[in-house]
Amino acid sequence: MYEDFRITDRWTGEELHCRWRANIVAIATRHADAVDVRFSVNDTPLWIAMPCMAWVEQKKRTGHVITDQLAAQIAGRYLKQAIESGYDNGREMYTMSVEEVLSHLDAVLKEVGHTSKLPPLVPSSDAQPVA
Repeated sequence: MYEDFRITDRWTGEELHCRWRANIVAIATRHADAVDVRFSVNDTPLWIAMPCMAWVEQKKRTGHVITDQLAAQIAGRYLKQAIESGYDNGREMYTMSVEEVLSHLDAVLKEVGHTSKLPPLVPSSDAQPVA
């Protein structure tokens, strides 16, 4: 789905390979009330900041939480849509609103059907099981 996808940049025509790399609680790195989802776009880091209030609102409205896998899919869908619409490709960080997070969450769940059907997150293509 959106953890690893290819898309063509609207303005340059360049093919972009977007891969999820990590979810990081931003309070630890930049003292923000957010979860930063890191992607590699043609090996260049790009961050999608998702406000923690989105987790609270999702729990209030459905009784369910946003898992790490779901957060990666939400951020990836947002990134793909941003690229399709001609995003500012010089930026390193994009910030989603609570409403955007919930809207993309609903769209991802509509596509996949249930969180149990989300693909696993593999942080690196050379990841190996512990022997």
